[in-house]
Amino acid sequence: MRINITSVFVDDQEKAHRFYTEKLGFVTKHDVPLGGGARWLTVVSPEQPDGTELLLEPDAHPAVRPYKEALVADGIPAASFAVSDVEAEVERLTGLGVRFTQPPLNMGDVTMAVFDDTCGNLIQIAAQG
Repeated sequence: MRINITSVFVDDQEKAHRFYTEKLGFVTKHDVPLGGGARWLTVVSPEQPDGTELLLEPDAHPAVRPYKEALVADGIPAASFAVSDVEAEVERLTGLGVRFTQPPLNMGDVTMAVFDDTCGNLIQIAAQG
């Protein structure tokens, strides 16, 4: 068994697509119109084009927005992405206008930071070592 697809709920798929590709560097894997303006829109790491897909899922369900707002209010990331160097990635992303809500924090064997994805989520980046 392996993880094939995971998702983040986004308030605007096109805005999310631009952020996740232009700022974070992911590449589009699938972009299939579903009707009503929604799309089956997934991105992947360019380092693993056949790896786990991230579905940029519309947050239209009535339960989703209160859930997302509660996570953000409590500072809880919706997802975590691995990077090789958190400090370097924070510098790169800050240069692209990404707003961090938690600067790099060393927690022993792991360094992490948290940013706002502009689509209603906090996202964590982390590196081991």
